[in-house]
Amino acid sequence: MQVVFLALIGFIFGSMLGAALGVGLGMAYVTIFKVSGFEGYSGSLVFLTFMPLGAIAGGIGGAILLGMVGTKK
Repeated sequence: MQVVFLALIGFIFGSMLGAALGVGLGMAYVTIFKVSGFEGYSGSLVFLTFMPLGAIAGGIGGAILLGMVGTKK
C-alpha cells in the first residue's frame, strides 16, 4: 500500500515538474528556432505540445522512481 501512495505522489510531483521543464524547453525551442509568434503560434506550440509531453514524461518518471524507492527496505 505504501508503494502505491509513493507512486501516486511521485506521479503528481513529477508531472508538475515535467510540465514546468517542458515549458522551459518549449520557450528555448521557440527562441532558438525563431518560431513565428503570429496569431499566438509560438504560445500554442509551447503550451499544447511541450507542456503536455513534459507532464507525461515527468509523471511516469516520478511514479517509477518513487515506486522503486518504496520497494527498497
